[in-house]
Amino acid sequence: MTTSNFYAEALRTGRPIFAVAPMIDWTDRHCRYFHRQISRNALLYTEMVVADAIIHGPRERLLSFDAAEHPVALQLGGSDPAKLAEAVRIAAPYGYDEINLNVGCPSDRVQSGTFGACLMLTPETVAECVRAMKAVADVPVTVKCRIGVDEQDPEVALPGLLDRVLDAGADAVWIHARKAWLKGLSPKENREIPPLDYEIVYRTKQARPDVFIGINGGIQTLDEAAGHLNHVDGIMLGRAAYQNAAILADVDPRFYGGSAEAADWGAIRDRMMAYAERHIASGGRLQQVARHMVGLFTGLPGARRYRQILSTDAVKTGAGPEVIAAAFAAVDFDSAREAVGA
Repeated sequence: MTTSNFYAEALRTGRPIFAVAPMIDWTDRHCRYFHRQISRNALLYTEMVVADAIIHGPRERLLSFDAAEHPVALQLGGSDPAKLAEAVRIAAPYGYDEINLNVGCPSDRVQSGTFGACLMLTPETVAECVRAMKAVADVPVTVKCRIGVDEQDPEVALPGLLDRVLDAGADAVWIHARKAWLKGLSPKENREIPPLDYEIVYRTKQARPDVFIGINGGIQTLDEAAGHLNHVDGIMLGRAAYQNAAILADVDPRFYGGSAEAADWGAIRDRMMAYAERHIASGGRLQQVARHMVGLFTGLPGARRYRQILSTDAVKTGAGPEVIAAAFAAVDFDSAREAVGA
């Protein structure tokens, strides 16, 4: 049983969940801290972390995060129920708000470990994994999947997977509204070439009104996100949120009833400078933080100079928080709202 199930609360109240997708090499702890400074309510996801790495690897580096990141979900990769359950036990003291199982990543590296999107082919295995994770988790356990892989018929594959994982106790399902092609397409191509089929996700929700269904894939703006909420319970943005994080400034007022006042970019700058200073003092490098901030002001006056400063100066030996201050000083903040939401 979960001690706190915000998915059930979302279904009860009709309050949507807006999430930033898990993205390998991108949504690390520094990225998530940065995104949290812009939106207080967006649900943030870790990169996928393989269960074996948690069991045998550097747990503190893989699992620790700043308390400011809440609500934050841990996405796990794996196909062995016992190992996934052990990973959940190990992660429990770190205090994640959700555990998510990756059934959508199409990369060769993930396939070689027999997890990710290839698990769409073995839905009973996914169900066994969910059942094992639920048995030891005290937070919601969810699944993120595709609508199918390769030659599968999504009209059969998707409901077949959902029937099994929901029976196993999954608290919610996030659906990337594309097939994944396990052979012949790169991970990048799998995000762009297979056609989007939002309608099948809508029909999936219609058939399961008491189940939280969230949608992912190709959503570029908050207007598009709002449109999807006429059909599903949650929306998840990936690259659109990462490559222009200013879009997150409108998430709270638009979906959570927060203040509609312009984002306080000066305060965000100061918090990121303080965070970078702490990270550097602990042995880290500025670039590990600054690389996630490069796309913040896309399209605004001064954005090009902002990117140049962060991209070139942050990598220099001895670079400190003053680089962030210099980058922000290049931007016309009065124009910042123009990039948000539309």
